[in-house]
Amino acid sequence: MAEPEFSATGVRIARWLRSLTRAGQVVVRDGRLVLLTSYGREIDSAPVEQVRVSGPWYATADLAMATLNGNRYALRLKGQMRDALVAALRRSRAGRGPQAAAERRAAAGRPVHRPAGQ
Repeated sequence: MAEPEFSATGVRIARWLRSLTRAGQVVVRDGRLVLLTSYGREIDSAPVEQVRVSGPWYATADLAMATLNGNRYALRLKGQMRDALVAALRRSRAGRGPQAAAERRAAAGRPVHRPAGQ
């Protein structure tokens, strides 16, 4: 398994008014965002292309609202890590585009399929 692009521990994860964990973990690895409990059990995960993370205008910089698989989660990150999470998601999305996939195939020695006209 690859090294995570982003990892934050001690994250309070809530769904609406229900707290799911007070010491959870948020990880961006292998093109997926994963929410974990304090015991390492997966709460939810989704490919980064299907994840939406935003910061409510009314909240401090340590709160992020994440939508995974149609479920909304409130993530209270320590030390104002919301911007780092958003940046990691952007990097992961950029690294998973069609051009990056072609470069990975070429590096692995597999044939690269290019559409006509390119």
